[in-house]
Amino acid sequence: MRKLFGLLLFLAAGAACAQWPTRPVKLIVPSSAGGGTDFYARVLAQALGDALGQPFVVENLPGGSGNIGAVTAARSAPDGYSFMVAADPALTVNQSLYKDLPYNAERDFVPVARGVTVPLVICVPAALGIRTLAELVERGRREPRALTYGSSGSGAPNALMVRMIEEASGARFLHVPYRGMGMALPALLGGQIHFLAPDVAIVLPHIKSGRIVALAISHHTDQLPSVPTVAQAGFPGFSLPSNFSVVAPAGTPRAIVERMNAEINKAMRTTLAEKLESHAFIPQFQTPAEFAAELARDRQFWAQFIRQAGVVPD
Repeated sequence: MRKLFGLLLFLAAGAACAQWPTRPVKLIVPSSAGGGTDFYARVLAQALGDALGQPFVVENLPGGSGNIGAVTAARSAPDGYSFMVAADPALTVNQSLYKDLPYNAERDFVPVARGVTVPLVICVPAALGIRTLAELVERGRREPRALTYGSSGSGAPNALMVRMIEEASGARFLHVPYRGMGMALPALLGGQIHFLAPDVAIVLPHIKSGRIVALAISHHTDQLPSVPTVAQAGFPGFSLPSNFSVVAPAGTPRAIVERMNAEINKAMRTTLAEKLESHAFIPQFQTPAEFAAELARDRQFWAQFIRQAGVVPD
């Protein structure tokens, strides 16, 4: 009788997964509206809703360097109706940066889709007179902390990218954290800071207009074909994890995780391809298992770098 009951439960769970989704699905974004992660989540929500016949609703929960939204997502029911679309800090950086983090990214989430790699571009106002990364680094060596850079916080890739260059070169710059690139970019344009490392999309119009000069980029993109990568600009082997990815609460049925992965990858290959390219997002098509292995490597990488470089929260 007990075996029969267990079999019935298994069959019922399988039927529920096969019918998924039967109601709206929530995509939690642990950052504010208007940023790159939010854009990716919203185009994804539209594509998934069209493909699966149920609304995918974006819920922004910013604050705490992604920790507030991540905690909410981790504590959501693992029923396939809550996912998180997040940048790297919430998944690979914060557990090494913050003490007593109220969630464990490895334990509390199941990887769904790698999503997109997001190139970051080191850029300066044209009026500063610096035209190459080598010139910026030399200035940082010659006049330590005379040049300021903005970021979304010490654990954000746009800050860690600069810290990696500092550690490799001996240059030193003064960090000025903001509550997102939406606040840092006007400061750059207004001359309050000297450089930034934002994602390409938000600065591309200013680069094309000549107000901002792109010195180097983390990953090659056809949107800025003449801009060298950081590796090409004097830092061989430079590699920066910078992604917007999708995870689900631990315990989410495997069949739903696999279906979600397949639908996301399909959308990025078809209906979303042009939009992603226009924002210089580079689609990644890993399976959940491949994504999990990459997350493990990224966590190890950031734990070692944060420890060696002495990175601390703002």
